[in-house]
Amino acid sequence: MLVLFETSVGYAIFKVLNEKKLQEVDSLWKEFETPEKANKIVKLKHFEKFQDTAEALAAFTALMEGKINKQLKKVLKKIVKEAHEPLAVADAKLGGVIKEKLNLSCIHSPVVNELMRGIRSQMDGLIPGVEPREMTAMCLGLAHSLSRYRLKFSADKVDTMIVQAISLLDDLDKELNNYIMRCREWYGWHFPELGKIISDNLTYCKCLQKVGDRKNYASAQLSELLPEEVEAEVKAAAEISMGTEVSEEDICNILHLCTQVIEISEYRTQLYEYLQNRMMAIAPNVTVMVGELVGARLIAHAGSLLNLAKHAASTVQILGAEKALFRALKSRRDTPKYGLIYHASLVGQTSPKHKGKISRMLAAKTVLAIRYDAFGEDSSSAMGVENRAKLEARLRTLEDRGIRKISGTGKALAKAEKYEHKSEVKTYDPSGDSTLPTYSKKRKIEEVDKEDEVTEKKAKKAKVKIKVEEEVVEDAEDTEEEVVQVVEEQETSVKKKKKKDKKKHVKEEPLSEEEPCTSTAVASPEKKKKKKKKKVNED
Repeated sequence: MLVLFETSVGYAIFKVLNEKKLQEVDSLWKEFETPEKANKIVKLKHFEKFQDTAEALAAFTALMEGKINKQLKKVLKKIVKEAHEPLAVADAKLGGVIKEKLNLSCIHSPVVNELMRGIRSQMDGLIPGVEPREMTAMCLGLAHSLSRYRLKFSADKVDTMIVQAISLLDDLDKELNNYIMRCREWYGWHFPELGKIISDNLTYCKCLQKVGDRKNYASAQLSELLPEEVEAEVKAAAEISMGTEVSEEDICNILHLCTQVIEISEYRTQLYEYLQNRMMAIAPNVTVMVGELVGARLIAHAGSLLNLAKHAASTVQILGAEKALFRALKSRRDTPKYGLIYHASLVGQTSPKHKGKISRMLAAKTVLAIRYDAFGEDSSSAMGVENRAKLEARLRTLEDRGIRKISGTGKALAKAEKYEHKSEVKTYDPSGDSTLPTYSKKRKIEEVDKEDEVTEKKAKKAKVKIKVEEEVVEDAEDTEEEVVQVVEEQETSVKKKKKKDKKKHVKEEPLSEEEPCTSTAVASPEKKKKKKKKKVNED
């Protein structure tokens, strides 16, 4: 039996000398304790060495994908076919491919795995002509190359260009604003009306470069730069302008500044196109989600695309608002909801109350897109388009939720009422001007007297109620002492009488409101007492 063993230096094919010892799987490791013992079990038949790391990388990538390299195919045809023996392989998938293409019988079992482990432990003694230093160097180089391959790292996908481009774009914007402000202010002393008529900065500079002095506007043709109405307005303003006269040398310096502004703005547009192309090549899904500028600023803020891929969604959400975050944490206030991601188109088109929700959802989907672009095999933007469509649908549901009725289902849309303009005409109230009281003092005195009477009546009512309650309690105590051995029928009759007494008390309360201090309210319960005592004695 032959054994195919792959190393970082090359392919090795071993011949198994004693196949009987392979049957004892548990004790097979004892045969590989020393190089001498290992040479008795297996012997090197052929060794195909790699020329460099690139060749080793190509061979191992083919093995990982379950394919046969050209070099391996030559070795197998030359040695294994001639031997007419089965081939032991570490990978079952590779064995199946070899069997299909070369028609060789391959073996893969736990015994083969144990055999491979033994060969690996005594590799230095079994493969002569390979130094340990060369072996470790090739292992390290191949490990780095394989890790780059697995992460799909490519030299074309260099994100430092994006970082530099977006930084330069921001610097150009600042310089352009400074130059244009200086140009408007400088030329404004000569022709101040032109700045109010032409609002576009680039058009302003082009007009100034073409005409120069204010006197030349009457004969100049500006139809290429301005509409007819604006051109006529500029010419009319030039005739009656209140600006000061300037020398030719001043005009030359102003025109030189205008040429600088035009050149920088043209270069800015060219740089923006370059940035768009680089972003679509390096991070297409991020570009679809948040746009070129926001995506490039996120990458520049993190340092690289790989560093940005390591961040969590909550970090990406507030990336760029670090100062506000730490200020909020120190003062124990609400933390910011968004940073650089605020400038994305999806966040910009939402209403203020939903901006926090959308920025959180957008950050979560953007992180997925970043990781897909950084580590994914595919370079298409299909994932970004799909996630953006989901976010737009979610945004529509959030916006429509405010229009819906508060009903059981929550699906019925509210009827939009017609808008009617209701003008409210308010008149001046002169009563607020006077500081005098609106009613006389006599009325005040009468109102106070009425309040006193009401309070006295309430106090009398409370006293009468307390007396009646005390009498009822005394009646109950007397009846309990006297009537001890009373039948159930008598108890029911007593309960009925109590109910009648309560009804009478209720009737007596409205009477007490009219005559609170009458003698009948006190006399009636005494008569009832006597009647009750008589009935008890008769029983």
